[in-house]
Amino acid sequence: MTRTGTTLAAVERFNEAFGAQDLDAIMATMTPDCVFEDTSPPEGGRHVGTDAVRAAWAALFTGSPDGVFSTEETIEAGDRVVVRWRYDWGSGHVRGVDVFTVQDGLVAEKLAYVKG
Repeated sequence: MTRTGTTLAAVERFNEAFGAQDLDAIMATMTPDCVFEDTSPPEGGRHVGTDAVRAAWAALFTGSPDGVFSTEETIEAGDRVVVRWRYDWGSGHVRGVDVFTVQDGLVAEKLAYVKG
């Protein structure tokens, strides 16, 4: 259930859209100058702005159409939310953490970190 009007609610809306792999809905939850740092080695790729971030999500969904993120824990702290997750695909899984920053009810930043 999504709570409205809170930092956590913004991340919950993002995660719902992400789970549905709905690019339009995902981008509707993000600021125009959004930032996404992915988990690619060694330091993660940095994607800035809606076009770059949307392209990163499209590449992820195309490369792993059966992938599923499951939330293990969520922690809200001011304008930030930390989400521990597990990502499963056909032949395996990884676990990681996302650090979100929310501004004016929208996700401004999503920094992803993975174990391994």
